[in-house]
Amino acid sequence: MRDAYHEELDSLTDRLVEMTRLVRSAISRATTALLDSDLQLAETVISQDEEVDRIFAEIEASIFDLMARQQPVAVDLRTIVVALRMGTDLERMGDLAEHVAKVARLRHPESAIPPEIRATILEMGQIAERLITKTGSCIASRDVESALELEADDDAMDKLHRRLFKVLMADDWKYGVEPAIDVTLIGRYYERYADHAVRVAQDVVYLVTGSRTKDPDLL
Repeated sequence: MRDAYHEELDSLTDRLVEMTRLVRSAISRATTALLDSDLQLAETVISQDEEVDRIFAEIEASIFDLMARQQPVAVDLRTIVVALRMGTDLERMGDLAEHVAKVARLRHPESAIPPEIRATILEMGQIAERLITKTGSCIASRDVESALELEADDDAMDKLHRRLFKVLMADDWKYGVEPAIDVTLIGRYYERYADHAVRVAQDVVYLVTGSRTKDPDLL
């Protein structure tokens, strides 16, 4: 019985790692759809978010079942609680990738991204991919050192987010209000995506050490 119980706990980790793969693919494809005005790709990202939601629902159901049947304590309880938190953050990351794709769909066949900031958005997408790739590795390996590095890695995303606002607030912005709103929202989606990746990594640290680092601002 105990072996089956711990297999169920391990299964939670496997499904969380699978969620990281899905939300990584989602943000990658959403970025491409946004920059290339690719309607079909945007629709794919939007429709496939259901798979992320499905896996999260499975994780939730497994956690409630385990708590009811096994009444976990100590490290096992921490594993279950952290898995629920991680799943929640990863599900939200899928939603944020979907939001990016919806902006691409809304503005099709035009691009929501003015030429001057295409490179910045591309870089934000690349950083988002790197962050979630590293997060998935941290979940699988429970590597505290790598997990602690993610907050510093997130600084690059914050820097790009600030750069977007400088462009939007500049006197020579010539694209009007609607594109400014699009860019503001998109920048926020990427910045929040990165924050959730950091939070998942911080939960890895808590899972392994029992101590918490400072959470990012996710209000």
